[in-house]
Amino acid sequence: MTDRERPERYLDGYAEILTQVSATGRRLTRDELASRRALGERAAEAGHGLRALVSEHLTAARSAWPGSPGSADGALAAVQQVVDAFAEGYERAQLLAVRQEEAARREFIDDLLYGRSDLGRLAERAERFGLRLSHAHAVAVAQGPAAYDEGDPVPRQVEREVISRFGDRRVLLTTKDGRLLCIAPGHQDEVLAYFAKQAHAATDGGRVAVGRPRPGPGGVVHSYEEALNTLELAERLALDDPVLHAADLLVYPVLTRDRQAMADLVAGTLGPLTTARGGAQPLLDTLTAYFDSGCVAAGAARRLSLSVRALTYRLERIHKLTGADPADPAHRYMLQTAVIGARLLDWPANDL
Repeated sequence: MTDRERPERYLDGYAEILTQVSATGRRLTRDELASRRALGERAAEAGHGLRALVSEHLTAARSAWPGSPGSADGALAAVQQVVDAFAEGYERAQLLAVRQEEAARREFIDDLLYGRSDLGRLAERAERFGLRLSHAHAVAVAQGPAAYDEGDPVPRQVEREVISRFGDRRVLLTTKDGRLLCIAPGHQDEVLAYFAKQAHAATDGGRVAVGRPRPGPGGVVHSYEEALNTLELAERLALDDPVLHAADLLVYPVLTRDRQAMADLVAGTLGPLTTARGGAQPLLDTLTAYFDSGCVAAGAARRLSLSVRALTYRLERIHKLTGADPADPAHRYMLQTAVIGARLLDWPANDL
């Protein structure tokens, strides 16, 4: 019979120990305690429950009791020592198994997000952690004011909320480089949206970026990298939205694909602003607020805490220096693209 079918085999030698110890009143020897710990480890590895095994020990003690000479106190002390040593070995095996599982999970996550493992083997390993990489997946990444590890309260809270809401939907929640991650099937937008909501709240207003769904074993790493790039882009552009979708910001990577061309556009279009009193930054901020307000002067003035008259003066100054009128649709696209480029390239703080 298998170990699973015979829990009594983990009591080997127990009756003899109980008889000897209760008769003499001695404590268990070091070897006897070690044998109990070893049996506890083997029982844990075989998958037996600790509660049932403790019950087996107590039942065996009752069976051996009538034939055991000596005091009841000595017998009870022996039972206590045996059960304690057995439970210690059992818990040690359980802890080792958990650590091995955590190490395997972390190794899988690292391989998955860096794409550095054989894709076929990676897909096989993914099944163990609830992912079917033959399907499309999307990754949401949350970044807060602090760095988080997987066992920290914040990731555990977010995971608890997501799992309690959606149960087992083949979702993987983890951390990477201090950020919170949620990997979900690409068609389950509601899971990523709920993760984003919970992560934003748990991280005290942290920002969340969601990559586009991508198919196949390599799709997860592509979506993950897209989410990371979106977080970086949001920081460079000082975007206020707490949740950003890579699909909504595709224009920015396109604009920066040819960095030199963008730098030339910024220098050629906005370079003359550096000759203004106070430098280019105040006028660049004016253009940013103007475009972000839908080219409505009153809205831009409120954003900058200026009067409409002061804002209009700045726009006229920009027109005079650059030769491009922000209010003219024929000039607006070039100016707005140059302003976006300036934010992406951190100009004028950095030289082009």
